[in-house]
Amino acid sequence: MGVPERLLYQDEQLRITMAAAPGVPAVTLTGEIDATNSPMLASTLASCRQGTYIVVDTGELTFIDVSGLRVLVMPALPPSQRWIRLHNVTPYQRRLLRMMGWFYQPAVHHVPL
Repeated sequence: MGVPERLLYQDEQLRITMAAAPGVPAVTLTGEIDATNSPMLASTLASCRQGTYIVVDTGELTFIDVSGLRVLVMPALPPSQRWIRLHNVTPYQRRLLRMMGWFYQPAVHHVPL
């Protein structure tokens, strides 16, 4: 039996859920992120922020474009101000992050949820 999840957002392409566990918010992204839903992703993640950071599981994403990567990586902010920690990053996502020059170890959260 897993931790109950709460649906935060859903459209035709993307589903955003949050684990109903105490502590650091743990958000799971499922589906596809592109320019049509990345503003809602940003808004939804911002509404989840309770403390220093939130953990975002990207393992169930089947597609993400640069607009979605910008939301998750926050390249305009210095690393010390970035409040999203990525978890379960796929090899495809790592490759895109490296190609964009945005892959940096502190943003990847390796602790199992």
